[in-house]
Amino acid sequence: MEAGWEWDETLFAGTAEYYRRGRLPYAPGLADALAEALRLDGRGRLIDVGCGPGTVALSLAHLFHEIVGVDPDGGMIARARRDAGDHGVAAKTRWVRARAEELPAGLGVFTVATFARSFHWMDRDRVAATIRDMLTPDGALVHICDLKTEPRTVDGLPHPAVPYVAIGELVEQHLGPVRRAGRGVLRHGTPGGEAEVYARAGFARCRRLVVPGGQALERTCDDVVAGVFSMSYSAPHLFGRRLGDFEADLRRLLWQASPSGRFSERLPSTEVFVRWKGPADPAPAADE
Repeated sequence: MEAGWEWDETLFAGTAEYYRRGRLPYAPGLADALAEALRLDGRGRLIDVGCGPGTVALSLAHLFHEIVGVDPDGGMIARARRDAGDHGVAAKTRWVRARAEELPAGLGVFTVATFARSFHWMDRDRVAATIRDMLTPDGALVHICDLKTEPRTVDGLPHPAVPYVAIGELVEQHLGPVRRAGRGVLRHGTPGGEAEVYARAGFARCRRLVVPGGQALERTCDDVVAGVFSMSYSAPHLFGRRLGDFEADLRRLLWQASPSGRFSERLPSTEVFVRWKGPADPAPAADE
């Protein structure tokens, strides 16, 4: 993370109740792709680091004997625990409120560790090294993100695209041009270069998977508003007493963009990097 910024507990404060509705899901074939690549048979243990409201962990619950989700935000942990009950998997899941930097936290050894849109918020070298020590000898670390290099036009779909550029400009009008992050700011965004970090921790062998997206989605104004409030840089608490003014401006912008209150969008493909701890690569290294 850039110099001068420090994590604090308000980073995602108030976003948990918006997350599941507002964030686009991962590509629907993610669980099957991981089951094949990792030869999952329902007997291992998964730790999802920075689990949020349990989005990834719950989608993979059928592939493991036990699931442990770790997140520093109390709202996220509460939502994950509630959703685990709704999914009927409460008995095989455990939700721990802690920062990744506090691991191993007595949680034991795992077959698979997942990071989904979370690793960039952490002390990455420290966390990667710790997770490697928490994996079984043939265990794997899985880094999950949206594929950012594909076009996602809404040509041929029935509604306008979500006006993301205009939404970003509106956030800047209310919060200023420098990205907010908790009580601090990130002038240069979050860091990249994950491959180098994982290599330094000893994850030398990698297999890249692309789970295809492209499915057409229909989203309402409420869905888009939830998406805005699920983001760290536009979390509800950042607007203070002007939260109502911002939401009114946002909804006005959305209705101007689509008088029907409906938007079309295409689901992004999901990019997955599987990195094994063990001495022999159990799967081909070629891209898919």
